[in-house]
Amino acid sequence: MEHWLKQIDQNTADFQERFGNLSSAALNWKPTPDTWSIAQNIEHLVIINESYFPIFAQLQAGTYHTPWYGKFRFLAKAMGKMVLGAVAVDRKKRMKTFPIWEPTSSTIGDYIIDRFVAHQQQLKDEFQACAKLLGQGVVLSSPANASIVYPLETAFAVIVTHEQRHLAQAEEMLALLPNLSYQI
Repeated sequence: MEHWLKQIDQNTADFQERFGNLSSAALNWKPTPDTWSIAQNIEHLVIINESYFPIFAQLQAGTYHTPWYGKFRFLAKAMGKMVLGAVAVDRKKRMKTFPIWEPTSSTIGDYIIDRFVAHQQQLKDEFQACAKLLGQGVVLSSPANASIVYPLETAFAVIVTHEQRHLAQAEEMLALLPNLSYQI
């Protein structure tokens, strides 16, 4: 558990350090209409991570029902490995996100950094609340597609790894900014 909590803290610090001094214009800048801005990358992380919270609450309450095929551990582990590989930081292959995880297409205020920091604390709280379930063979389905199942431990790894992937994507946007006058 500790390594995931430390990684959340590191991800939070990295986002604050790299993007915390940017103006709203810089956070929302993108080179083409079909790329995500820095702000959209950050908002996407908040949206996707929060989509796990109801599942975590159900797991803690003992009311979560794993799909029947999730009871096949080998299948859940294989799917989890596939999902974890898909969100890896190396972005050689672009992916389209599920519609429920799309960020807004409108301008996002510079408050997004503060929102992300607050969200990260809530994410840590959610992880810690589920700690007692680790190592018990708990399997959950993706919030976006109930047909995709993986162990709780893999869900934690997917979440922190996915944040690192979008940190790299946001850094690519930062490197492309037309000028640094966008900084506050």
